Amino acid sequence: MAAGPVTAPFSMAVPSARRNRALVPTVSAAREPARAWTAAGAEGRARRGKEAEVEDEEEAERRRKEEVNRKIASRKALSVILRREATKAVLDKRKPGKGTRRLLPGTVLEALHERVAALRWDSALKVFELMRDQVWYRPYIGIYIKLITMLGKCKKPEKAHELFQAMIDEGCAPNLESYTALVSAYSRSGRFHEAFNLLDRMKDTPGCQPDVKTYSILIKSCLHAYDFEKVKSLLTDMARAGIRPNTVTYNTLIDAYGKARRFPEMESTLLKMLSQNCKPDIWTMNSTLRAFGSSGQIETMESCYEKFQASGIVPNIKTYNILLDSYGKAKMYEKMGAVMEYMQKYYYSWTIVTYNVVIDAFGRAGDLEQMEYIFRLMKSERIKPNCVTLCSVVRAYGRAGEVKKIKTVLRIVENSDITLDIVFFNCLVDAYGRVGCLAEMWDILDLMKEHRCKPDKVTCATMIKWFLIKGIDDHRVQYLRDLKDGRATDDT
Repeated sequence: MAAGPVTAPFSMAVPSARRNRALVPTVSAAREPARAWTAAGAEGRARRGKEAEVEDEEEAERRRKEEVNRKIASRKALSVILRREATKAVLDKRKPGKGTRRLLPGTVLEALHERVAALRWDSALKVFELMRDQVWYRPYIGIYIKLITMLGKCKKPEKAHELFQAMIDEGCAPNLESYTALVSAYSRSGRFHEAFNLLDRMKDTPGCQPDVKTYSILIKSCLHAYDFEKVKSLLTDMARAGIRPNTVTYNTLIDAYGKARRFPEMESTLLKMLSQNCKPDIWTMNSTLRAFGSSGQIETMESCYEKFQASGIVPNIKTYNILLDSYGKAKMYEKMGAVMEYMQKYYYSWTIVTYNVVIDAFGRAGDLEQMEYIFRLMKSERIKPNCVTLCSVVRAYGRAGEVKKIKTVLRIVENSDITLDIVFFNCLVDAYGRVGCLAEMWDILDLMKEHRCKPDKVTCATMIKWFLIKGIDDHRVQYLRDLKDGRATDDT
């Protein structure tokens, strides 16, 4: 598809806001009317039956209200107890059995699950402490594993270790899953020494021998740190223990090697994956396409796309976003248009990534009219722009010298709750410098303070570059040099 003939010019591939939605018909369910309880010659019995039915309904309603009130009271009690900072004195006076130990299990477990899912680790631990005070509480290793996993994602390995020890103290024997969660907590935070020590401890603990998941987690963390030597030693360790990498392991390696532009290792990993009868999946396909596409190897990307499809792997929206991005950056706009038409034809709903990729492509091509149309379409579809969207728009306006339109982006920011990052401000600085608005460029430092975003070395270097290009080398440039080298602060 992507490598096929061009079916339409790039500008004709813009989707319709209405046609791009899948229509789901609503069907109203028919309900049969309840039968009236009647019997010829039995009016008295029917009357008594109706009275009994009314009484039963009233009793059921009363019980339902009691249950609802119990749940509401339990939630309110939980809410009050969780506000420890504001009600600490009250909590200290409470005695077991006077409220704190009478919360419904469902209420506490639901509150714990919500906080774990949202990675609100501090609040989740408070709920867990509250749970441990309940009369119905019994230690359960599954809850500990969920909490340890959450703390790992939040990069709180010390607290994860404390919880692991508390689990043991409560009589829950550590198992493979709990050890793996703790290994993940340390490795995610770059604490590889502790993580590898835990791996050695697992090998010596009966029933806790590390498996492919344990190794895959460690490999992924090492790859994030670009420590390829540790990855090699882990793969060797796996082979020695007779543990074969699975699809997740291979996908992690392929993705990391591709992002690092280590194509020989990526290709050899893919070949090894196939030789081990480990079937590639959509993640394998997308990682490979992204690696070749982002490096400008379009023909190789297209060849891989065809081979993966021939093997039975069905592309998804992420696949088409990768193709769009690769063609856009390679300025192959006709092929990009063909992908867009294909997506529209087969009703692939655009995601924020799709919109960002297309907006960036139009901006790079200097087609501001189409870029603005896609931006309006994005908002009409109620897809909220993010910093990536704004960066693409600001860059395009900066290249085109559209000062007024750069300011319209700032007005959009003022009237929205978009969280701005340093990349956006650096794009804004470069855009103003490019159009020669040095005063506005300098004012970005104050705007960054308002948004509690500190300038980095890129901010300073970009400002210095545009000042010097315009022949200005005054106290502002010296301040920026000092800020860049750490001799000054943004509060100076």
